[in-house]
Amino acid sequence: MNAIKETNFNFENQTAFYRGKVRDVYTIADTYLAMVASDRISAFDVVLPRPIPYKGQVLNQIAAKFLKATADIIPNWVVSVPDPSVTIGQMCEPFKVEMVIRGYLSGHAWREYAAGKREVCGESLPEGLKENDKLPEPIITPTTKAAVGHDEDISRTDILKKGIVSEEDYVQLEKYTKALFQRGTEIAAQRGLILVDTKYEFGKKDGKIVLIDEIHTPDSSRYFYADGYQERQEKGEAQKQLSKEFVRKWLIDNGFQGKDGQVVPEMTDEIIASISERYIELYEHIVGEKFVYPDQENVLERVERNVAKALKELNY
Repeated sequence: MNAIKETNFNFENQTAFYRGKVRDVYTIADTYLAMVASDRISAFDVVLPRPIPYKGQVLNQIAAKFLKATADIIPNWVVSVPDPSVTIGQMCEPFKVEMVIRGYLSGHAWREYAAGKREVCGESLPEGLKENDKLPEPIITPTTKAAVGHDEDISRTDILKKGIVSEEDYVQLEKYTKALFQRGTEIAAQRGLILVDTKYEFGKKDGKIVLIDEIHTPDSSRYFYADGYQERQEKGEAQKQLSKEFVRKWLIDNGFQGKDGQVVPEMTDEIIASISERYIELYEHIVGEKFVYPDQENVLERVERNVAKALKELNY
């Protein structure tokens, strides 16, 4: 299939290039970022060997819609979305923490809880909770941003003590995080979904805090189906969910959690197709619209052409 595994463009006035786990980021005139959402997929901080067709488009388009839907809460970095798989935005100075917020005990927080911990990132958790239970109220469990390797849990206290973020800025980040999560929760509810947990990244532009990167996508968030949630909890059944967790579960079931000596299981064509289908299903549920497949031209040529055109129109 026509998937974007990597790009190697050279745009006019390009001043830097960075290849992340799943994005290729082009810096233009030290002013703009052209962020290509590749079809690479990562889990347990490992980039898996085969790309997932349409995954980048799904993430990029969901993020664009949610950034637009939250622009009244906080300004964001986006200038334009010139291609299904690309966002162009203002270059910002990122904060070195990711603001993770959790409304339910799932994923990493549940794994910590199941191991006996009753505190995550300085936030206390009550006894007697089951996996996927709703928390008494949402908690913020930040992580440090790692350029390479694993992000690490960190508490509010340690962030301030180490001077990673000033107290004034951190208080504002907490307010934005809670407001964005509330908005995301409301939009999800309209689609018959529960926004379980998510993460936000922030930066500064001209001294003001702005929202950067993607939001409310299946890579940065976890969603449950609202219908039947309570019944499944009462029966102790697994929740039906829309997130990348199904990829992690497949890896765990096949003996891989990113630990030394472990080998990624074979990603067959059937596995690739099933993951792609799940991402498209997620898009249609979250956005409430049918997924539009792009023309089957050379995807790299299309992306390069659309980005070059959009950059020319910026007149920087």
